[in-house]
Amino acid sequence: MSTRTYDPISPRNVAFLGLGVMGYPMAGHLVKAGHRVTVYNRTPAKAEAWAAEYGGCRADTPAQAAQGADFVFACVGNDDDLRSVVLGPQGAFAGMKPGAIFVDHTTASAHVARELAQEAVQRGLQFVDAPVSGGQAGAVNGALTIMCGGPTEAFEAMRPVALSFGRAVTRIGDSGAGQLAKMVNQIAIAGVVQGLSEAIAFGQCAGLDMPLVLDVIGKGAAQSWQMDNRGKTMVEGKFDFGFAVDWMRKDLGLVLEEAKANQASLPLTALVDQFYADVQAAGGRRWDTSSLITRLRRPR
Repeated sequence: MSTRTYDPISPRNVAFLGLGVMGYPMAGHLVKAGHRVTVYNRTPAKAEAWAAEYGGCRADTPAQAAQGADFVFACVGNDDDLRSVVLGPQGAFAGMKPGAIFVDHTTASAHVARELAQEAVQRGLQFVDAPVSGGQAGAVNGALTIMCGGPTEAFEAMRPVALSFGRAVTRIGDSGAGQLAKMVNQIAIAGVVQGLSEAIAFGQCAGLDMPLVLDVIGKGAAQSWQMDNRGKTMVEGKFDFGFAVDWMRKDLGLVLEEAKANQASLPLTALVDQFYADVQAAGGRRWDTSSLITRLRRPR
């Protein structure tokens, strides 16, 4: 149960596109913060369920949802999904009023962020790329970290509204910078989860009481969010916590593609991406990313 409190701001007309495990509670927080929210989801039944739960409105197309909105938020799957809800005669841009701001929470490429930002300017609109970190729990609890790229004016306007579901909303730079910062985030997570997996597997092979060991080292330099939140569940073999391996591989694919363009060397990230491919092949496509440890478990 979320205990989120909301800072008072003037109610705004808002649309939210995409009601997956992240978007559904994020849109709900906008209603709880006092905003007038219209949602769109590719599967209408999900939008109907959301409207019944939160009392907002639903629309049949992104363009209809965006009509009259001051802000249009989106959280969909990938670049193609994003283009599908933004562009075309039924896309959000077709329904948005001049000066309205589109805020994209999808983890997508920096390229598509820049592409849509340019298209927005040509239409008299504004675009902010704003991927999030914090997982499903962060969305439910209204405690997401949001990394933003785009014009300062648009960012400053959207920030108070985004704080309905975010604990930190920060402008990183121009269009695409938010997506690049999310890639940095995923690179860091991939390395930490692999290191934690090896540490736990080693300790188990050595016959140690790993919950106790994690309690001890979690008070020192080895401490991390992953250790605090996933260490003991990794020991227990529980992998049903939100962010799936399939999604991580999608994100790491974006990272590795961007690294080709900017000539960054990412040997560990490339290796961990292949380790996640092993987890997928073993049937773990929907397991949480902490399931990386399953590759290291010796047969018993």
